[in-house]
Amino acid sequence: MKSIFCDIGSLVSSPCCKILESISDGVFTIDSEKRITSFNHSAEIITGFKRQEAVGQYCFDIFRADICEKDCALDQTFSLEKSQINLPARIISKNGDAKPIRLSTAILKDETGEIIGAVETFRDVSELEALRRRADHCFMPEDIIGRHPRITKILSFLPDIAESDSTVIIEGPTGSGKELIARAIHQLSRRKKRPFVALNCAALPDSLLESELFGYCKGAFTGATMNKPGRFQAADGGTLFLDEISSTSLNFQADLLRVLQDGRITPLGSNRSSVLDVRIVAAGNTELSRLVQDGNFREDLYYRLNVVKISLPSLRERKQDIPLLADHFIRQFNLRKERNVQGLSREALVFLMDYPFPGNVRELENILEFAFITCKGPDICLEHLPGDLPQGVDRPQSALSGAEQEEAEKIRALLQQYPDSRPKAAQAMGVSRTTLWRKMKKYGIDGAEDGT
Repeated sequence: MKSIFCDIGSLVSSPCCKILESISDGVFTIDSEKRITSFNHSAEIITGFKRQEAVGQYCFDIFRADICEKDCALDQTFSLEKSQINLPARIISKNGDAKPIRLSTAILKDETGEIIGAVETFRDVSELEALRRRADHCFMPEDIIGRHPRITKILSFLPDIAESDSTVIIEGPTGSGKELIARAIHQLSRRKKRPFVALNCAALPDSLLESELFGYCKGAFTGATMNKPGRFQAADGGTLFLDEISSTSLNFQADLLRVLQDGRITPLGSNRSSVLDVRIVAAGNTELSRLVQDGNFREDLYYRLNVVKISLPSLRERKQDIPLLADHFIRQFNLRKERNVQGLSREALVFLMDYPFPGNVRELENILEFAFITCKGPDICLEHLPGDLPQGVDRPQSALSGAEQEEAEKIRALLQQYPDSRPKAAQAMGVSRTTLWRKMKKYGIDGAEDGT
């Protein structure tokens, strides 16, 4: 035991140690009793434990991986004297977050060839897993970002909803993540190995919507040259997500109600029905109860669907989640585009916090994807955001702070000095033309609306 502590200690100032401190993979070493003898900076970041908390502790008390009890990679390394390479595992960090990782192990020997411990390297693959799920459309609760009370309440309730197998209505504005919630429910349910089938009801007229959902037989109508199963048949055993169900006609709603009541599907042009096992998750950007009151949605269908209701807030209602969502999207774009953008500048973040986001989370994602095109440095600044974004709220002069009033007066003075050249005014102020325009918009200075 003494030799490995001495060996590691002698490496503290060595080039090798400096390399270990600079890499993105977590690295720790243990002695023959599985006590941690070294712990690099990335290991601190991934696990949440500081080096001084980890060194001297048993590795399973710090690393806390799901393979520690039965399939410990380090035990295999010791018993077989063989490295374990790129094993999948999941750890619980100090603050309780579950993180997927990939790990490798190797034996450590002294100068005489005696085994004195082992080394383990591990990599946080959370973002890679999220991208894989995004590509496969297999979303999980951890893909839903937010700490707003309404979001955390929904997330805590999702496993119970998924287990129940009841029909679900998801209500929320466009771009708020309704399909994300629907896919997470499917992935948490017993149906996760069966299909998840989605259909946007607003994209098709009634005649096509019925044939798309229920299928049709050869000869059912002109152009029906072969039998075609519908989305209900495709989703048999799984989940059918009906998005924008609020846009459907009363006649279609009557047909859908009959299917939900009987559990049987009759393709168009056929006199034979079949029994299907499909869970329905419906979504709309309008409160269905209000449509029922207005006579635009069948009351009996509403109550058939409304077993469980999930109401998603707009992004403007949960602005505290904007920094979290922005960090999440920036990490994803870094992986997808092989970039290393660090984050948002303070000015850009302040602007986004004030922006009303009519397109909600989807709009935020699109804004940041645009910024990845224009941003060439480490931080996304205000001038990298799309130029056609309106300022969220124009504040009257009386609501400005002293510093803001001073800045507004400075802008007015520069515009008077350079009445015919906005670029010269911006240059004199030391900002870009786009930033000057945004500040004029913010302070209600003439010329901001037309960009002159």
